[in-house]
Amino acid sequence: MLDIQFIKDHQQAIAEAAKNKGSDFDVKKLLAKYNERVTLLQEIEELKSLKNDINDLISSAKTEKERTEIIAKGKEIKEKLNKKEPLLESAQQEYDVLMAQAPNIVSPDTPIGKSDADNVVMGEFGVKPEFDFAPRTHIELGKILDIIDLERGVKVAGYRGYYLKNEGALLVMGMMLYAIQKMISKGYAPMIPPTLVKGFSLFGSGYFKGLEYDGGVDEIYKIDTGDKDADGNLSKESKFLAGTAETALLAYHSGEILEEKYLPLKLAGFSQCYRSEIGSYGKDTKGMYRVHEFMKVEQVILTSADIEMSNKLQDEMLTISEEMHRELGLPYRKLQICTGDMSAGKYRSFDLEAWLPGMNRYGETGSASSFLDWQARRLNVKYKDAKTGEKKYVYMLNNTALPSPRILIAILENYQRADGSVVVPEVLRPFVGKDLISGKEYQN
Repeated sequence: MLDIQFIKDHQQAIAEAAKNKGSDFDVKKLLAKYNERVTLLQEIEELKSLKNDINDLISSAKTEKERTEIIAKGKEIKEKLNKKEPLLESAQQEYDVLMAQAPNIVSPDTPIGKSDADNVVMGEFGVKPEFDFAPRTHIELGKILDIIDLERGVKVAGYRGYYLKNEGALLVMGMMLYAIQKMISKGYAPMIPPTLVKGFSLFGSGYFKGLEYDGGVDEIYKIDTGDKDADGNLSKESKFLAGTAETALLAYHSGEILEEKYLPLKLAGFSQCYRSEIGSYGKDTKGMYRVHEFMKVEQVILTSADIEMSNKLQDEMLTISEEMHRELGLPYRKLQICTGDMSAGKYRSFDLEAWLPGMNRYGETGSASSFLDWQARRLNVKYKDAKTGEKKYVYMLNNTALPSPRILIAILENYQRADGSVVVPEVLRPFVGKDLISGKEYQN
């Protein structure tokens, strides 16, 4: 969410951001609705003031005729109010919808482009493995080693379901523990946030495309089961399964005013993640590259309203993810995301993509995004400036520290050997308990 005064002062920049992000948002339409809403508010306030005056006049009327005339005038004012108030309610609703659609501006260094094809590769790092055999996919390796069961996953969970078994389970749990330990060493507070959340946290973080949940476009699972509040009454609030720990971490301080001395606030959240993937129909239909549930460690930072500091912290977040890719021995590349591949709220964004030999391509394994105060305004998270005492909205950043399925794919496909065994990356051996996965102990 943007500040309306900011939109009024930067109309051309907002219009340009909408165009470059491929949005049909119309800034002129928003401002016209804003003016309509302000006019109606003023008219209603004036009518309410007149209504109060009428009540005073009725009590002070000296004759019956005078009293009758005042009452008639009061009815006229009431009728006008009855007409104006629904108009205000409608204008307010339309205004709120348009405000939710208003895109954030982008950083000066963000590339202009129409789609992910226009993202800019900033560099490729690490050495891609050379095999003297045809590399297998993670699907084949998972079956040979008896560490991934896709068939029974589909039987039990449906399309995109899977089981992790034996060293497959140990590898993923090891990745998560390794990532959490890494984040702690970098000064991040570890958290296990709720994954069953209220809608405001998803709207606030930008995971609802509009003002409310839309099952046709939002890749979020809504819980149909009824719930009860502490008083025993049926809850009127819908609950959702979060697609990332980011949503709950950002909402942790919603409605609060923080002290600047505690900023930047650095959090690392481990969670199960749920995504409907409705917008990815027909893509990556086999294997674990695109699934409905997985584990992930997410970085979140709340900082002061300083763009230079925000950019620096974003770069630092991405550096930590790069460090983990290197320590895991995974070749990867870094991309700066162009306007056409950015969501409405993003100001600046980067992706990491690991090399997947079996799939013969790079695959996204992380995304670092800066939203400035776009999310904070929705979630109402402020801080008090230490010098001036002024209350300001924090700037919010997030980054994928380590996601389980795609990093698992990268490890299996990069560390495979001709006989189908897989070498365990050195940093994960304490968690897996061995340096080689052969699958022999599970073979009949």
